[in-house]
Amino acid sequence: MSQYYNPNRKRNLYDKNSKELFRLSRGKIDLFISCPRCFYLDRKLGVAQPPGFPFSLNSAVDKLLKKEFDIHRANGTKHPLMKHYKVDVVPLSHEKLDEWRDSLRGGITFQIDHTNILVTGGVDDLWINKKGELIIVDYKATSKKEEVTLDADWQIGYKRQMEIYQWLFRKNGFKVSDTGYFVYCNGNTDKKAFDAKLEFDIKILPYKGDDSWVGGTVSDAIKCLKSDKLPDSGSDCDFCKYRIAVSKYEK
Repeated sequence: MSQYYNPNRKRNLYDKNSKELFRLSRGKIDLFISCPRCFYLDRKLGVAQPPGFPFSLNSAVDKLLKKEFDIHRANGTKHPLMKHYKVDVVPLSHEKLDEWRDSLRGGITFQIDHTNILVTGGVDDLWINKKGELIIVDYKATSKKEEVTLDADWQIGYKRQMEIYQWLFRKNGFKVSDTGYFVYCNGNTDKKAFDAKLEFDIKILPYKGDDSWVGGTVSDAIKCLKSDKLPDSGSDCDFCKYRIAVSKYEK
């Protein structure tokens, strides 16, 4: 991964005087919540956290799920999972769906008034119910013995992710259901043999979002970017803890 990591980035830096739009992604908003200092170093000074390894298996699951739901989208039919979990919806057909899914070049976007900030996010899927409400859908993949849930403390990031998407679509004038869904795939390791095949147990988990926090957090993130002062670290930021620990010896 080191060949791709540039700790002294000169592009895609926030400049409050620039007329060019600056993309503030859903992931970077989450970074701001976790650690304002790392967010500032990344978005304004060009020093990002070292990247993790890509989750190729998760990406493969995402692509296959999209293909599967797209078949029912084209036919206007319910996916069998929707029937099994009694979710009375169908996949949404929309001319901008591919754009909204493209988090790097497109996504669902909203420009903050009187700024050059464009908040962005790329959704996995959108469904629609009989009320005409859009439903945000996110795909997740894991492999563990216990049943998948949304109860772990670290999954607050998943929930914030969905709420930001709900906020973005509402800002774009869409009627959005408070309830979104996670299509959660759990790799089954109980089989007698691998046989070059990994099978998944798939659940649809509902989540009732509350996006009331998003606007204020985006405003705080923009204030952080406009400041000339390096902000404090997050209370539980491993990267900042590491830098502090190393600096003691480097001095």
